[in-house]
Amino acid sequence: MPHAGLMNERSMGPEEGPLFRAKLHIRGGRRRLRQGKFSAAVVTLSDALNGALEWYVASPERRGMLSIEHGDNLNEDRSIYNLLVRSKVLDGRFDFDAFDRLVERALHEELRWLDYGETLKGIESVMLQLGVMPFDEAALPPEDPATY
Repeated sequence: MPHAGLMNERSMGPEEGPLFRAKLHIRGGRRRLRQGKFSAAVVTLSDALNGALEWYVASPERRGMLSIEHGDNLNEDRSIYNLLVRSKVLDGRFDFDAFDRLVERALHEELRWLDYGETLKGIESVMLQLGVMPFDEAALPPEDPATY
């Protein structure tokens, strides 16, 4: 994964670690898309989304403003995504279910071709709404080409 060797997430804490991982994986996912490594890119972007969602609900201040209901699982991406839509943090335009199906495919087969424009636009929209993007990629440690 793009964060291999570039961070120690556990030492960074429950907010800073997932946020930093999300940023590294956004950058790495974009690069992999450009390189045509579609399955790896989709899985990397999925982890970026996971980090962003985890980061958002890790903050007691942000969590306190959410419409949390009994049964909401704050350890599961789909549940967090739905909570953030219900709480009007996200507009709900991103097709989480379609992306989840794409991730499942990418985990089980090598995607030989992917028209990724809409997928990337959707992920970036979520990242903008959460406040993860924009960020200065130059502030991130340089990528290690050995990370695939």
